Amino acid sequence: MKRVKKILISQPKPADIEKTPYSDIIAKHNVKIHFEKFIKIEGISSQEFRRSKVSFSDHTAVILTSRQAVDHYFRMAKELRCEIPDKMKYFCISESTAFYLQKYIQYRKRKIFFGNQKFIELMDLIKKNAGEKFLVPSSNIHKQSMFDQLDKAGINYVKAVLYKTVSADLSHLNIDDFDLLVFFSPAGIKSLMDNFPDFKQGDKLIGAFGATTQKAVKEAGLTLNLPAPTQTAPSMTMAIDQFLTKQAKELRKKK
Repeated sequence: MKRVKKILISQPKPADIEKTPYSDIIAKHNVKIHFEKFIKIEGISSQEFRRSKVSFSDHTAVILTSRQAVDHYFRMAKELRCEIPDKMKYFCISESTAFYLQKYIQYRKRKIFFGNQKFIELMDLIKKNAGEKFLVPSSNIHKQSMFDQLDKAGINYVKAVLYKTVSADLSHLNIDDFDLLVFFSPAGIKSLMDNFPDFKQGDKLIGAFGATTQKAVKEAGLTLNLPAPTQTAPSMTMAIDQFLTKQAKELRKKK
């Protein structure tokens, strides 16, 4: 078994890595960790959006699940020259997302509702306003569970795909430098294959967080070595720590 010395995390580098569990992994296991954003968000054009035949003016409320959704909702409204009425109701996934609306509207003069990061909590507020006609700004890649909840509650809504997740340019990256590659979404796996079409896993190890990411690894013809979450490791950092600890013990036995 080859010792893991260098790990690639397919996410942006944290603002302060010392305040993350990755710092403990680096110190404890004497490994190097490189962060690289494998995907990026691009707004779709107004011309492309028009083909969906979704109208902003047909709705009385909007459901916003991220800052990206906020930005692209107002961007598209501007490009379509659609004036958003003052009486529009905003249903936000969290308080921070709600406060982010101040970038575009006068916060205190609007009807704004917010949950506590979980969509099921926001659903309680949506159900109390079930008479509204909801618009849901979305990416081309989204959690279907959110729309399943809206459907189950019989909410009158329309999904508006305003932005999309695409593969980032990784031409500067030497993928062979790394012993362990860690992914957090199917889009990350797609980016790997888009950027490195001749990629061969060889003795490289692959970690994946979540069932859909793990499925994408297998569908790409790759071997999954490090799955998370598990019963003993609810986070990817815990899974990496446990894996490296186990590997170190096995290597010591072979000496």
